[in-house]
Amino acid sequence: MHKTPFARLSRNLLWCGALLAACPAWAQIYTWTDKDGRTHYSDTPPKSGEVKVVSPARRTPPPAEPTQAEAGKDAAQPATAPSLADREAEFRKRRAEEAEAKVKADAEAKRAQERERACSQARAQLAALQSGQRVARFKEDGSREILDDAQRAQETEKVQAYIEQECR
Repeated sequence: MHKTPFARLSRNLLWCGALLAACPAWAQIYTWTDKDGRTHYSDTPPKSGEVKVVSPARRTPPPAEPTQAEAGKDAAQPATAPSLADREAEFRKRRAEEAEAKVKADAEAKRAQERERACSQARAQLAALQSGQRVARFKEDGSREILDDAQRAQETEKVQAYIEQECR
């Protein structure tokens, strides 16, 4: 069976990649202290002075079984890990609190929006009253009534009081 040139090239590239990946494992790290007392770390040694070669720390796997001292300590303390039912109850409680907070925030936003709309209308009404234009209002029977100067002043005071109280 003949191997294609592409297969040979792929295999050779794979070996080269593996060798390049292993290169940092062969690197040495040098440490030294300069005349000012500062410690330096480098991959190349200094030209003069005392140098130490630092080897990378190797990870050690954790012990498979606890020692007798740890086993005795664990037996003295009760298990405090919450059960699945406790975690589920806490989760449901958090979700209920979040939903309640969202409802409150939505209601507050709606109230603020309504207040802003009412204040905008009150400001527009005040501007119309202060503009000097003829202002009319509708009576209960549906007919229009034109406000005289006294009624306009009274209505202006009422709208200003509303704005001062409600539109901060």
